Amino acid sequence: MNVLMEGPKHADREAPSAPETMAGEGAAGARPLRIAMVVPPYFEVPPQGYGGVESVVADLTEALVQRGHQVTLIGAGRTGTPADMVSVWPAPIPERLGEPFPELVHAGLVRPAVQRLVAERGVDLVHDHTLAGPLNALSFALLGLPTVVTMHGPVQSDLHDLYTAVNDDIELVAISDRQRALGPELRWAGRVHNAIRVDSFPYRRDKGDYALFLGRFHPQKAPHLALEAAHAAGMPLILAGKCSEPLEKVYYEREVVPRLSAADRIYGVADAVSKRRLLADARCLLFPIQWEEPFGMVMIEAMACGTPVVALRGGAVSEVVVDGVTGYVRDYPEELPAALRRLDELDPAPCRQRVAELFDIDGLGAGYEAVYREVLARHSAAVSHVRPSSLGLLQRRVERAQHRTRRAVRAAHPLDAKAGPSKPAGAA
Repeated sequence: MNVLMEGPKHADREAPSAPETMAGEGAAGARPLRIAMVVPPYFEVPPQGYGGVESVVADLTEALVQRGHQVTLIGAGRTGTPADMVSVWPAPIPERLGEPFPELVHAGLVRPAVQRLVAERGVDLVHDHTLAGPLNALSFALLGLPTVVTMHGPVQSDLHDLYTAVNDDIELVAISDRQRALGPELRWAGRVHNAIRVDSFPYRRDKGDYALFLGRFHPQKAPHLALEAAHAAGMPLILAGKCSEPLEKVYYEREVVPRLSAADRIYGVADAVSKRRLLADARCLLFPIQWEEPFGMVMIEAMACGTPVVALRGGAVSEVVVDGVTGYVRDYPEELPAALRRLDELDPAPCRQRVAELFDIDGLGAGYEAVYREVLARHSAAVSHVRPSSLGLLQRRVERAQHRTRRAVRAAHPLDAKAGPSKPAGAA
């Protein structure tokens, strides 16, 4: 895996693609790291069905533990990884995905959990995968901890504004070169592509007769364009994905249902086993995105099964798919049917080979370890130059920011028995 990192002046330099280490070891001669891995409260790690962030975190956690590091997950429910787990909610809350307030509650619950970890076993850094989590970075800085944040979403208005506001407080990691290029003014610590455990996906040369759409029923994912392309090419389409949020339901009824034919099939949310079977049997994955896709996990999952991807150009698509080799990348929806008619020209083997070479879990662990060590080296150098009086100023800055946040939250969302958040773990 090719990992790009940045130094103190944000100048790009290339880190080793895969440090040569034995299982259970970190970088040669370096001590193991203690990492607090903060995940959203909506799904377990790994998820049973939908949950792209949680899937990445599960693989990353396993890779880091195999490299000898101590990882503690902070989230909701149980974990199926070898890491320790601190659950700050009694159970995941998938029904509240898309609401803003659980993110703030989660950030508030995570902060004391990290403080306890520091006191009880020690922590070297926090790696946050949530939306509101970066707001805790200043508090963690007072504990001597840098906060690494993976940007899992697109660099667009709201998320861009958030990361701009906390730009000096966090170490931001991109998941694609395109994502980072869209925010050149942000303080990027590096880029690490998402990855999967390739050998957990079945490779199959003999395919079924259907195209597959696998993703959210959302205008940005555009399953209606997948339907139109498949119908124009005379190919049945299976649609599998999440349709639970209000916008998704409206879009599904308005744009998807009227386009369904007797040959199409709505599968619903596919669990890990069903997803692999659908991907392995499909003639192709249709990926007609209408947004700046940050990465696109389903593309590498399909390719690992030897299934090519037929996609519209956008976001990281061209970083993942090699046009004419592992799929077809087109600029306009009207070009997709012709691409579907050329699927017989593609060999499944290069699809899996590309994922094994560039997007396997071994590179994921090595990539993030390289980022962690670079961040810690810079953090240590910066702390050694901080005057005690500056720490007092930082403490007061944190306290004022926390007070303003609490006041704003209380004003915008008064807690009462009818409208309060789900009760977290340990609440009376």
